[in-house]
Amino acid sequence: MAVQPDDVLDACGLPCPLPLLKAKQALARLEAGQLLEVIATDAGSWRDFETFADQSIHELVEREERGEVFHYWIRKGEEPVS
Repeated sequence: MAVQPDDVLDACGLPCPLPLLKAKQALARLEAGQLLEVIATDAGSWRDFETFADQSIHELVEREERGEVFHYWIRKGEEPVS
C-alpha cells in the first residue's frame, strides 16, 4: 500500500485479543481520518479486525498477508456528534 500511515503499531508476537486491544488504544490517540497500520502475527487477528471494523465507526481500508505476518490499515472514524 502506497499510503503513509500516521502511526504504526507492531503487535507481532502478541496473542489474541491483544493486537486488537492495542489497536483500539492506538486509534484513541489519533485524530479522525488518520490512518493506523497494524502489524500482527496472530492468525485470529484477520477475523478480529474485520469484525471490529464492521461493528465500529472505523474503516478497515486494506489488509494483506505477507507470509506469517498480517498488515492492517485502519482509518479512524468520526465520532458522532450528540
